[in-house]
Amino acid sequence: MNDRQIFAAYLKEKRNEKTITVRAMAELVGVGAGYYSDIESGRRSPLELGFLDRIIDTLQLTDEDRKTLYDLAGKAREAAPPDLTEYINSSTKARVALRVAKENATDEDWQRFINELEKKGKRNA
Repeated sequence: MNDRQIFAAYLKEKRNEKTITVRAMAELVGVGAGYYSDIESGRRSPLELGFLDRIIDTLQLTDEDRKTLYDLAGKAREAAPPDLTEYINSSTKARVALRVAKENATDEDWQRFINELEKKGKRNA
């Protein structure tokens, strides 16, 4: 199964959990049923962030499911997850950090970084 098919299967699974038909889902997110069916069958790539957000809202996905959907959509498009693209493009420091990390960071380095940011978030909450 390729990345587009994995995204499509995940999307279909989440829609089926809510017992929404393809036709109803397409109407709820504002596209044609054939078009939506193509996305869910892996014949079309996942669309932009706004479209994915309409899907997320319609399916009332959890935060974890939302992140998974974004990650799978990015992989299916062979791009960064769409929820991160705007941030990466708007922050010179983020781009520099990612390029440095690409050459030097280990998984342990990333985990320490994540832990520090999470601690900071808790202090600021």
